Amino acid sequence: MRWLVIFFWIIGIFVGITRLGPAAWGQTSAPRKSSPDVFLITIDTLRADHVGCYGYKQVETPALDALAADGIRFTEAFTHSPITNTSHITILTGLLPSVHGVTDFGVPLSPKHATAAELLKKHGYQTAAFIGAVILDSNTLAPGLDRGFDFYDNFPVDSKNKERWGRLERRGGEVVEHAETWFEKHRAGPHFVWVHLYDPHDPYEPPPPFSEKYKDHLYDGEIAYADSAVADWIAFLKKAGVYDNAIIIVTGDHGEGLGEHGEETHGLFLYDSTLHIPLILKTPGAAHHGAVIDTQVRTTDILPTILLATGVAAPAELNGESLFPLIEANTGAQSQSNRALFGETDYPLRWGWAPLRALRTENTKLIEAPRPELYDLQADPKELKNLYAPDSSKAQSMKAQMAKWKAKFPPPTNSSKPGEALPDPKDKIDVQNLLHRAMLAGDDNRSSEARQFLEKALQIDPSSPTAFRQLGELELAAGDFSNAAVHLKRACELRPEDSSDAFELGEAMEKSGDWPGARDALESSLKLAPSQMSARLLLGHVYLQLKDAKNAEDQFEAALLVDPNNSEGRLGLAEAQIQQSDFAAALTDLEAFTKTDPRNAAALRLLARVYRGLGRGQDAKRTEQQAGALEKR
Repeated sequence: MRWLVIFFWIIGIFVGITRLGPAAWGQTSAPRKSSPDVFLITIDTLRADHVGCYGYKQVETPALDALAADGIRFTEAFTHSPITNTSHITILTGLLPSVHGVTDFGVPLSPKHATAAELLKKHGYQTAAFIGAVILDSNTLAPGLDRGFDFYDNFPVDSKNKERWGRLERRGGEVVEHAETWFEKHRAGPHFVWVHLYDPHDPYEPPPPFSEKYKDHLYDGEIAYADSAVADWIAFLKKAGVYDNAIIIVTGDHGEGLGEHGEETHGLFLYDSTLHIPLILKTPGAAHHGAVIDTQVRTTDILPTILLATGVAAPAELNGESLFPLIEANTGAQSQSNRALFGETDYPLRWGWAPLRALRTENTKLIEAPRPELYDLQADPKELKNLYAPDSSKAQSMKAQMAKWKAKFPPPTNSSKPGEALPDPKDKIDVQNLLHRAMLAGDDNRSSEARQFLEKALQIDPSSPTAFRQLGELELAAGDFSNAAVHLKRACELRPEDSSDAFELGEAMEKSGDWPGARDALESSLKLAPSQMSARLLLGHVYLQLKDAKNAEDQFEAALLVDPNNSEGRLGLAEAQIQQSDFAAALTDLEAFTKTDPRNAAALRLLARVYRGLGRGQDAKRTEQQAGALEKR
């Protein structure tokens, strides 16, 4: 324990006891002057076996290698989820996906689960997050992830940019520049800063000179470029004088399939190719230079480690453990810890396939699937020989351990219907690869390639609702609304429980002028997901086209209950009231609207109609002239 006493004396949080756990720290309400800055760096889609300090020779990662030499490298670190949002929520809450509930994109993080930023902010930390991809944008695909951050660097709303850069993704260099700019304006510490580098995620398009140097293995080129961004950030921290006393953690959110087990990218399977990630921890001061820990650890262990080091009390619900006992022992002996990994992915449910669960111990992995899998990880590290036999003692033992894990979780909210047998993702990997390629091609406006991929997917699986939906989305973007409706209708028939399919069908029918069809599709969508603002607004407009002003009024009022200041809802409600000759009801809000937004020609046109309906001809004429003048500009 002597080194641990010295360590916490260095960071000003020494407590005179001989046995410490997370609950023993956090007795102070505010950090001491020497409380360490905490810098978390997550590198998306980063396999541990593609980093230099992990033994890989085909890529140069000098920044990560130097940080490992300056701190502690964990050789056997694993993520609980191969999905970006889900994994980052786990890192920032210390909770398993089944506990925090964010198992897909767009699922809000419940307020009952505290984030690292919230916990540290309460103890005086300045907090900021800088993300490299729109999938972590807290306004859209990652609601709740910004909680506790003083600044969260979301993407621009309604970007006019057609390119991926700036609209869907930021280069690592730009992410780091944003972080440095913020830090320069907020020098007073302590700080908790999270930097997310998305670059190794596909498509693999590293900038020069990495695109030339790694032209035959572009994934490694992206990793080398991300490492250069890490180097810039570390150099900035050293120049700012905060490096030495800082806690710096670098990890991946998940790995990448790279064709292993047929998986080109990630998300569908729970093999080590997508679960094994690097984890490097630099502690304050000069302790533990070059230490290597070989014990299995998990991403749920990151937050308990941060909280112990900063003297912040850990919530009782955390699913991980601090890494400091392993560092103290510094032996890597398996007997020191029993940190089994519970892995999970609900991503296959997006395509109507079975979700997967896995339990990984130091030597064995069980994958719960329609066709279960069991691997001896020492003899078969690539997980190529499935040893599962229902009656084997090892399978029975692993299943019993998995049952104990699952008994701790809340009831699942996103699963198949009782008794429904969903396809094994292993049987659908070729389809998933094609769907993913089509999505990337669509994002890059390569619609012809996207159609080809989707047509191939439908040749393999003629009942793929996702393929039909993606085809419908391509036709919507191309303005072929009738064909879009055909594809989206088929998607709804194959997947009637999906509100998004129904909404997009309603959108296609509305644009093609099929008002009754649009009404039916949007009503179906809202029955499945009543809180959809966009569906309410569009249905209101459809009812106006059907000359059903009363139902239109109901839809706009429902939308305004969610967002009372929504301009589209307010103007739509006024139109519905005017169609019912309820001019007095429309008058008050339209006059208020035009005072706060006097340059809105559409609102002025509606107000002029109200004035005429009330017999106020001069007011109507004046307001029409104002609207006309604005429309000419």
